[in-house]
Amino acid sequence: MKCFSSSKPCRAFIALGSNLGNSKEEVLQAFDALGALPETRMVARSSLYLTAPVGFLDQPVFINAVAEVETSLQPHALLDALLELEHQHGRVRDVLNGPRTLDLDILLYDGLQCHEHGLTLPHPRMHERAFVLKPLLEIFPECFIIGRGQASQFMEDCDEQEIEQVTDN
Repeated sequence: MKCFSSSKPCRAFIALGSNLGNSKEEVLQAFDALGALPETRMVARSSLYLTAPVGFLDQPVFINAVAEVETSLQPHALLDALLELEHQHGRVRDVLNGPRTLDLDILLYDGLQCHEHGLTLPHPRMHERAFVLKPLLEIFPECFIIGRGQASQFMEDCDEQEIEQVTDN
């Protein structure tokens, strides 16, 4: 899987989430860490959002956000870097969709579509989640999810999901 052009960085959007420890601080530190990845530059970051858990409900609320980066890392290398950042922040994967100190997911990587072991692009459930769509649309209002449609059209389907913008200072 190769980026479309080796002469320029690719545009990727990363979802960030945390609901253990000081979640706000975890996400803010993760923004900095994303911008410090090799061959990667932070382009934009959303506000922070307080959101109710989805799926496994018996857990604390989340702080969620989305970052836009330009990167020369290929998708699997970017994923590996994100998994290492999660590990550095104490992420333990013992309960599926359970509480976590830091969760980082690649939502979009240029116009790439793929379904490989460990990596599906665009993220397969992003269109169902207000905690992804709201911050994504804040920094990328014209977002089009390949194979699905305009991201904004899916936000209406997420009206019942609790989400509240919070200050990040």
